[in-house]
Amino acid sequence: MAYVQQARSTADAATYARAETALRKSLALQPADNFAAETGMGALEAARHRFAQALTWARRATASNPYSAPAQGVLADALTQLGRYEDSYAAVQRMTDLRPDSSALARASYSWELRGDTKRARDLMNRSLQAAGTPAEKAFALTHLATLALESGHPRTALGLAGSGLTALPGDAALLEARARAHTALGHHEQAVTDFTAAIAAAPLPQYLLGLGDLQTSLGHPERAEQQYDVLRAQEKLREATGGVADVDGILFEADHGDPGTAVTMGRAALRLRPFIAVHDAMAWALHRAGRDTEAIAQADLALAQGTVSAPFHYHRALINEALGRTGAARTDLGRALDTDPHFHPVDAPRARAALSRIEAAR
Repeated sequence: MAYVQQARSTADAATYARAETALRKSLALQPADNFAAETGMGALEAARHRFAQALTWARRATASNPYSAPAQGVLADALTQLGRYEDSYAAVQRMTDLRPDSSALARASYSWELRGDTKRARDLMNRSLQAAGTPAEKAFALTHLATLALESGHPRTALGLAGSGLTALPGDAALLEARARAHTALGHHEQAVTDFTAAIAAAPLPQYLLGLGDLQTSLGHPERAEQQYDVLRAQEKLREATGGVADVDGILFEADHGDPGTAVTMGRAALRLRPFIAVHDAMAWALHRAGRDTEAIAQADLALAQGTVSAPFHYHRALINEALGRTGAARTDLGRALDTDPHFHPVDAPRARAALSRIEAAR
């Protein structure tokens, strides 16, 4: 499981391979009722975004040991990403009933965040922080508390939380990204660039590359932005060559910086394997950029169907509604986006304000 955690943090293919080798060796030695290795395989497949396979392993693990809280957690993770939300909430409840530790409380927090109850999500993540037994658990909880603060329009609070996390786990890429986003919202651009750069050095994930590229775009540095985008393009070519399926950031990047039609194709492939709200949102945006707004609005509605509070989701649906001539709905979504987080994106937040002004001027 240590290899699985390391693989999640770094997205390093070699670490994934080492984790799988160790787990399959355990399964070869004990093929039946090996719930620890079965749980590990489920967690590994989830980290690789192979959620159907993760579900299969999680079901094996829960059959081997129905009283294993970690197995219920992996089951919940897989069900969530497969869009089976009610089933996932039930698995989270079983996990919490079995062992209300830091990991269970973090999943309970996320289940309420998905449903739009950010106060309950924050309270549960604070409990997860209090229950944390390792620096990694503490850093995880502080990362998500910082994210909740950011996405509720409180970047200064997020800055402090991310800083506390980096004291517990220096150099953690997710915490560096959270602090970079907080610095961006507060106008601390040099510090934001520094933190994004450090996050990319630790783990060159698409979301970090896109985050730094978009920040550089907002600062009027297109050449510096293109440096990040070029790395992302190279990663996408490698993904295609190995038969991988695009993640949300790759779809959004292709829609905005490449070919929207290709982004739609990428989105359809992703939805077949992962019908999760963030993928519905990315698909909605790809369809909008491709001029297919009637299809896009259906996807945007699915992205928000759980009641999730997300400024980017509302922004995307607003521009789709505007394109369809539904200015009242567009105005409502733009207001919701900016009220939720007025600094939700260095490029898109100013565009949201401009769109709202444009709609108001036309009334």
